[in-house]
Formats: sequence, structure tokens, C-alpha cells
Amino acid sequence: MNSFSPMMLTSPLSMINHIKFEDEPDLKDLFIMVDDPESHVTTIETFITYRIVTKTSRGEFDSSEFEVRRRYQDFLWLKGRLEDAHPTLIIPPLPEKFIVKGMVERFNDDFIETRRKALHKFLNRIADHPTLTFNEDFKMFLTAQTGELSAHKKQGSGLLSKMGQTLRAVALSMRGVKNRPDEFMEMNDFIETFSQKINLIDKISQRIYKEGREYFDELKEYGPIHTLWSESEEDLADTLSGVARCIDRCGGATEKRLSGLSEALLPVVHEYVLYSEILMGVMKRRDQIQAELDSKVEALGYKKVETELLREEIGRLEDKVECANNALKADWERWKENMRNDIRSAFSDFAAQNVHYYEQCLATWEAFLTSQNDLHSKEPSEDTL
Repeated sequence: MNSFSPMMLTSPLSMINHIKFEDEPDLKDLFIMVDDPESHVTTIETFITYRIVTKTSRGEFDSSEFEVRRRYQDFLWLKGRLEDAHPTLIIPPLPEKFIVKGMVERFNDDFIETRRKALHKFLNRIADHPTLTFNEDFKMFLTAQTGELSAHKKQGSGLLSKMGQTLRAVALSMRGVKNRPDEFMEMNDFIETFSQKINLIDKISQRIYKEGREYFDELKEYGPIHTLWSESEEDLADTLSGVARCIDRCGGATEKRLSGLSEALLPVVHEYVLYSEILMGVMKRRDQIQAELDSKVEALGYKKVETELLREEIGRLEDKVECANNALKADWERWKENMRNDIRSAFSDFAAQNVHYYEQCLATWEAFLTSQNDLHSKEPSEDTL
């Protein structure tokens, strides 16, 4: 039952008093639901907005409940602002803007529902993060009406400022880091290995799902075929009808198994594919901060004027590097724990579903074979006749 079920108390305080998550020492005080996708068609574009309902008891919020509508571009803006404010924290990934060609059409109902779930998870991961949850842009995203949010967006860095930051980041990336600390070298190696493995798991999982769909489509054809066959074979009618029923039951079990795969395992695996890209970006931003410090230290060696100002800037950058490193190290351990729990849970649940699926199919066919054996044992033999 989710936190917005009509059967539950709906005030924020009652929700907080009645719901506690495992492994969380404090009670949850921020609940977010993404639902009710709505299509908008203008002369320029077509887009989808989603309703975001927030319930909270936090004192920094002006009310206990908020309801706003947001489109995908608003989520992109929020992610960008979080990355700017916390460059070495691991920001949760957003679903891709466009899906892989050949999967489903854009704005198809299945696609919209898949995106809605991903956006819901994105916001709730931010809400559960010990630092990101108190970000002012996140609060504005959850509470401001559309016009107010648009005005807030315009208060950000101008285009020229952003271009300057981008050019500086590119220059620092080209320069590289000469002495990356060993712990971050190990972290980078882990990310590269993790990226390779999770992408491979994602491909295998997608192939398993595709082959399962093909098998399910075949089962849907075989059931009616055996039913029609039974109508033309009087002596085999009962047997063929029994086979058709078994195929139908196995088809239903297969469909349920595929639903579990698409709703539980595939989204988790693909989310961590996206996380691997996020992690690479975090490491890149950490290296850029260190590269900026290295360049100033190097400049101090051959500059004979303005050395005092340069030393002050170096001191500021040393603090910045230390804060960036500490933030990443703390978030890194938190992310790894969540990743292991998520993947372990997803695969354990899928394994249990598979065991149940094969036991169900096996029991179906064993019951049919037993009934056929009993039927033949009751038929009089030629000797008795």
C-alpha cells in the first residue's frame, strides 16, 4: 500500500507517525507521488506533464501539502541545478529523453507509464538523500506553481556565464589530473568495471525478456490450435482439450513472469546503467576541481607578482577540493550500499518468481499426465473383452 492510499490517514503527521522504513533511524517526513500524466498539444510542440503531490511536516515548507504539474524539461533543470550545487554528490539519474528506436513509440501509454515510474523514483531518491533533500531548488520544484518556477529559472546563471564555465571545464579536462589520490584511482577502476558488467547484464536481461515474449506469443497460438484439433479428432478430443488447457495455464504463468521481469528487474538494472554514466560525470567534475587547484599551484611557481592573491586563491581551492573529496567519499559508500541492496533484492525476487513459475508449469503438466494415466488405467483391455 502506498502512502497516498485512501485507506491511510492523509495528514502529514499521521503519515509520519504510522510509516517507518527499515534501516532508517528517523521517521520519514517527506512523501512525494508522481502520477496523472497529461498530454499537451500546442502549435509548436507536444509534451506530457505529470502531477506531483508532496506531503510533509517539515517546518521550512509553508504548507503540509502541495500539488504542481511538471514536464520532463523541469526535471532536467532540477538535475542540472543539483549537479551545479553539489558537483561531487551522486545525483540520481533521469530516464532518457528519447527511448531506443524500435522499442515503443514516443508518448505511447507504456512509455509514459515507464517514464512516470522513473520520475517518481528520481524524486524519491532525492527526498531520501541526506543532503539533496534540503536543496532549495528541490523545494522550489516541489512547491512552486508553473509561472513561479519559470521566474525562478531565469534567476540562474546567464548564458554567457554558463558558456564560460563550460569552456573552463573543457580546458581543465584536457589538462587532466597529474596526481589523483589512490582512493579515487580505485574508485575510478570500480566505476569502469561496474559500467562494463551492468551494461552486459542489461543486454542479457533485455534478450531474456525478448525471447520470453516470443515464447509467450507462440503459446497464445498453440492453445487455440489444439482446441480446434480436438473438434476434428473424436477419439483424442479430451486429451487435446486437456493439452490446450495446460498451454493456456502455462501462458498465463508466462505472462505473469514477464510482467515481473519488466516491472521489477529490468528497471533496476537499467537505472544502474544510467548510474554508471552519472558516476563517470561525478569523477570528471572532481578531477576538474583538482585540476583547477593544480594549475594555480603550478602558476605560483613561476609568477613573481600577485603571489599573495594567488596564495589566497590556492587556499580557497584547497578547501574546495577537500570538501568535494569528502562529499564524494561519503556519498560513494552510501551509493554502494544502496546499489548492492537494490540489485540483490531485484535478482532474489526474480529468482523466486522463476522458481514459482516453473513449479506452476510443472504441476500443471504433471496433473494432466496423471489424469491421462488414470483414464487409460480405467479403460478395459483387449484381454478382458
